[in-house]
Amino acid sequence: MAIVRDSLYINGEWVKAQSSETLEVTTSGTGELYATIPAGTVAEANRAVDAAAAAFSAWAATSPKERGEFLTRISEKLAERSDEIALTIANEVGMPLMLAKGIQVGLPTLTFADNAQRANDFVWEEEVGSSTLVREPVGVVAAITPWNYPLHQIANKVAASLAAGCTVVLKPSEVAPINAFLLADIIHEVGLPKGVFNMITGLGPVVGEAIVAHPKTDMVSFTGSTRAGKRVMQIAAEMVKRVSLELGGKSANIILEDADLAKAVGDGVFKSYLNSGQTCSALTRMVVPRSRLAEVEDLAVAAASGLTPADPITGSSLLGPLVSGAQQQRVRDYINKGIDEGARIICGGAAAPEGLEQGYYVAPTIFSDVRNDMTIAQEEIFGPVLSIIPYDTEEEAIAIANDSAYGLAGGVWAGTDEKAFEVARKIRTGQVEINGGAFNVVAPFGGYKQSGIGRELGQYGFEEFLEVKAIQHN
Repeated sequence: MAIVRDSLYINGEWVKAQSSETLEVTTSGTGELYATIPAGTVAEANRAVDAAAAAFSAWAATSPKERGEFLTRISEKLAERSDEIALTIANEVGMPLMLAKGIQVGLPTLTFADNAQRANDFVWEEEVGSSTLVREPVGVVAAITPWNYPLHQIANKVAASLAAGCTVVLKPSEVAPINAFLLADIIHEVGLPKGVFNMITGLGPVVGEAIVAHPKTDMVSFTGSTRAGKRVMQIAAEMVKRVSLELGGKSANIILEDADLAKAVGDGVFKSYLNSGQTCSALTRMVVPRSRLAEVEDLAVAAASGLTPADPITGSSLLGPLVSGAQQQRVRDYINKGIDEGARIICGGAAAPEGLEQGYYVAPTIFSDVRNDMTIAQEEIFGPVLSIIPYDTEEEAIAIANDSAYGLAGGVWAGTDEKAFEVARKIRTGQVEINGGAFNVVAPFGGYKQSGIGRELGQYGFEEFLEVKAIQHN
């Protein structure tokens, strides 16, 4: 039976939705109805912002220690309910259950704990010459989050906002929202003061734009498409609000001549396909020496063949379905576009994987002989599609990596870390991993160019939600 959530979280209470209109959430693995949620209204969005504004002064005046204690309890409750939340997200998004617990629940649990500690340890005041610099919460934060790592992206904004002393109105993705309801249940259970956290579900052009445009919203923190991010920025600019944006990516993974090819290609294929390619920082452009292109192709096809898609709940594969039918069709269109533009397909394709006609599956697909001016090399596909791009010189490889409207992430593989580090410095992106370096949940995450403005996670993500006041004295 489908889950039914018919209330919104406003001013510390679950409030029955005003409208009878609902939005449907489907199960990625089967396409069946998973849940229904309220289609919130502008009036409800405005009530949520008003509640956050009314709660701000008292919350900002609480001690960092007290705020940290609330965040610690939220982190502990997330850990206690990790199995339930992982199953929810595996159904909503399609990430295999074995990965969802560690990534989709593990990362947000760590983020709440990290921000609890950060609130305690942060230096809130310092002396600079004849001034005392005071850091203060920015105010009411409108947090708008995507569906691909839903709870992780919520935690990046909500945990840091609350630790900083801000109050929050969250608009989670309507595509994968049930995890947000579970977080709101936990926040209610730990007794966060009324109005400090509010949650409105609904469509972006309705409730999303309403919380951005509300005169009592002080800051907007948005993660999603570059197109939607531009719209958020336009609305916020009317009132000169602070905006933090984490947008798209088309990250290049440079493999140098002296790299361990087997390791580099295997790792690169997995990083491209993690969460079925529904990752903004996915390494979707593999930039390789032309002299070793045939070897790379063989290794890449072998790696992809070990990632046969399967049901995210019952299957044992590391690759599941896409989030929705619309996303599945979008990815298939890009695959056909790659073929039309002359890229050579060496694995996968637009047809449904055998035996997986139900659900939103796409076969892991690899194109070779891709030129960097092709659509599949320039636009974010958000599916399990890898483009292999050959180069002749190291300088050309770096130029290919930087020839993008985006600048979110990247990778470099070389015979030594020193060489990889040297090349990494030349890539204009917010993060670069060298020789398979792991994701760091306390390192700043965000991008250059059209990948966004600002950073999330760790100290730099926390400071996004603070203003700096200089008090001059004799």
